[in-house]
Amino acid sequence: MNQHANVRIGHSACPHDCPSTCALDVEIVDGKRIGRVHGAKENSYTSGVICAKVARYAERIHHPDRLLKPLVRAGGKGDGNWKEASWDAALDLVAEKFIAAEEAYGSETVWLNYYAGTMGLVQRDGINRLRHAKKYSNLFGTFCTNLAWTGFTMGTGRLIGADPREMAKSDCVVIWGTNAVVTQVNVMTHAVKARKERGARIVVIDVYENATMKQADMGIVVKPGTDGALACGVMHVLFREGLADRAYLERYTDDPLGLEEHLRSRTPEWASAISGVSVAEIEAFARLVGTTKRTFFRLGFGFSRQRNGAVNMHAALSVAAVTGCWQYEGGGAFHSNSDIFRLDKSELEGSAYLDHGVRYLDQSKIGRVLTGDSEALYGGPPVTAMLVQNTNPANVAPEQRLVRQGLMREDLFLCVHEQFMTDTAKFADLVLPATMFMEHDDIYRGGGHQHIVLGPKLIEPPAGPRTNHYVVEELAKRLGVGHLPGFGLTEQEHIDLMLRKRGLGTFSTFKEERWADVQPPFEEAHFVKGFAFPDGKFRFRPDWTGSPAPNRPPKSMGLQGSYERLPEFPDHVDLIEIADAEHPFRLATSPARSFLNSTFTETPSSRGREVRPELLVHPDDAAALGFADGDRVEIGNRRGEVVLHAKLFDGVRRGVVIAEGIWPNAAHERGEGINVLTGADASAPYGGAAFHDNKVWLRPAG
Repeated sequence: MNQHANVRIGHSACPHDCPSTCALDVEIVDGKRIGRVHGAKENSYTSGVICAKVARYAERIHHPDRLLKPLVRAGGKGDGNWKEASWDAALDLVAEKFIAAEEAYGSETVWLNYYAGTMGLVQRDGINRLRHAKKYSNLFGTFCTNLAWTGFTMGTGRLIGADPREMAKSDCVVIWGTNAVVTQVNVMTHAVKARKERGARIVVIDVYENATMKQADMGIVVKPGTDGALACGVMHVLFREGLADRAYLERYTDDPLGLEEHLRSRTPEWASAISGVSVAEIEAFARLVGTTKRTFFRLGFGFSRQRNGAVNMHAALSVAAVTGCWQYEGGGAFHSNSDIFRLDKSELEGSAYLDHGVRYLDQSKIGRVLTGDSEALYGGPPVTAMLVQNTNPANVAPEQRLVRQGLMREDLFLCVHEQFMTDTAKFADLVLPATMFMEHDDIYRGGGHQHIVLGPKLIEPPAGPRTNHYVVEELAKRLGVGHLPGFGLTEQEHIDLMLRKRGLGTFSTFKEERWADVQPPFEEAHFVKGFAFPDGKFRFRPDWTGSPAPNRPPKSMGLQGSYERLPEFPDHVDLIEIADAEHPFRLATSPARSFLNSTFTETPSSRGREVRPELLVHPDDAAALGFADGDRVEIGNRRGEVVLHAKLFDGVRRGVVIAEGIWPNAAHERGEGINVLTGADASAPYGGAAFHDNKVWLRPAG
């Protein structure tokens, strides 16, 4: 007799580094394995839709290559020779090495390195509790948000915006600087609903004709780093043709007359020469948003990928102020809701132990830090011991050759807590196996929407992996700080603390409710009572070096990049790597549809869909250089060179090339990945790595 599997539905949240933070319904088979994963239909933002890679999560969580036991290096660094160890022996080794490093160089020699491999607050941020208690070097996060968040808050004063569900009530949705189909599919759910139900137009602005632009009514391909010029050309037309909302400008903005005067010379012709967008396209876009009151500007993280990204974000955001679309439901602008959640993580992160006198190290400059750059080390001791959780710097960090050189140091003890043998784990002295999100308790907040979502444990992990929380707690005991307040609590107890302080109940009540909608009312989200500055005015003239921002660097690090060149009003400023005779192309390393940073590169379906590392090249550029579709090409700059296969594509402007996805280094012909070509120099004014801002040469591979 055939026996049918017993399937029940569990509820969770996607933990990956995506603003959608989807609420999930998970098929649990016989109480042990997961089946298909679905978007929660009851959640008003997820609305039943998730990306294909998460829908197939069973491939990942039950992958035969998962790490299952602690592994100690048994040969040379990177040789791949390992011996198994018990968890107690492994953690004893970490503590022994950390203590020895401290005794030799002081506590700042130890660096706990993490990022967004999980967005769960407990499993991601708890590492800081150990950092602060032990006075280990602090981490200044610069991979993703700095430039975009800075540019947005320079205009509004606060990192909130119009309810993203209002896209469904818009008459025009402008998706600018994000490939939403690939990176946050729920944006498309609400935008397409507006088109179906209201006849709304969808406009997409990006550096190439990507999957999102293919679904647009109007697609605008802009040269990388020139969004500010496009925005200024649009605003010039709005003022010139009487489409600026002067009553709104007078009431809600700081210097509309000064802006209008500044824009007189920023004509569509001027903008076209810089951005590559035709005058006709600029004028058509300006007239569309100028005559459509319910226009919703969905501004993405692409702005964080250029050295002038803060200026570009502020300029694009300023268009919404000139049109006055903030006044209408279905109008306004949105980038992130990160300021609305207000979950108190002080106990979780050990904030009471934070010492601002302890140095901060820039995560994007890990290559420089590990190779002894005194400026990157801020005059402190070398880093000789590390714990890495939730990140894969050997693959995802800029200046990859420096990162590799640093990780190969024999005097560096590296412990990596991971789910798979990543590029970083391969260089480790000790690798610890980690759980996945359905195997532990955590809580999430969706920067791209308004929900706090619970992710309770749904299945037991395999016998070997342990949670990030477990590793932090066990090391704290061995390192002499486990008795301090904040340690000794379970994941659920930390979640209870955060929820109670926010007035949202407890882990148990949340398990029933699944999420909380904390969207501010319309008046607050649309700044009806004024923007978040003392005078209530939107800033066309931002204080680039004096205004607060969500991730402003500490005083000890100071201002970053060429901040003295930041403009008085919205503008184009050449802080980017400008193509030149030696490097005539501009390279953007955009996301691939089936990967998420370096996650999902191990699953067969994702790898099968992406096929191989490729470089999108305009056919005319390929013809001029003498290569054809599918040919091997070499791309390089002063940082190094990489070989990929050319894919001829006329959806990119001449002189611009696109490498989609962060493939594992080993997937490339020479064992080095695309981040060999990206730079780690800080961007103005508050830092940030500009991953899509690279000048390069291109030639047929020998």
